[in-house]
Amino acid sequence: MKAKITIAILFGTAALLSEVRAQDITLETARPVVVKSVPQSGADDVDPSLTEISVAFSKPMKAGSWSWVMMSKESYPGTADAPKYLDDKKTCVLPTKLQPGKTYAVWINSEKLQNFKDATGNIAVPYLVVFRTRDK
Repeated sequence: MKAKITIAILFGTAALLSEVRAQDITLETARPVVVKSVPQSGADDVDPSLTEISVAFSKPMKAGSWSWVMMSKESYPGTADAPKYLDDKKTCVLPTKLQPGKTYAVWINSEKLQNFKDATGNIAVPYLVVFRTRDK
């Protein structure tokens, strides 16, 4: 009987902690999230002459810090230059060299690589940008 009571108390405590954390969240304390990608993730008719991939975050990001993460060598877009943030400090751009009729996939942060961070150091939630270029 004691084990059942202990388990119920643990579950009750976890639920209470989750509720308190949800109430304490603010825009400042929330982790940044991708709010837009170009091309849009899931697009299947991307122009292969596109010269950059961009992701826009929900808040200003830490300058010079990013993790454009390769899923595989075959699906990673060729890069022409280093990534950079635009003047809005929310949008990061990866210069690319795309080919027609190919599927590309790149993680924005991952379980192991987490260098996309907001200006206060909160790690961005991982996001997968995956798209296919149209045949020329």
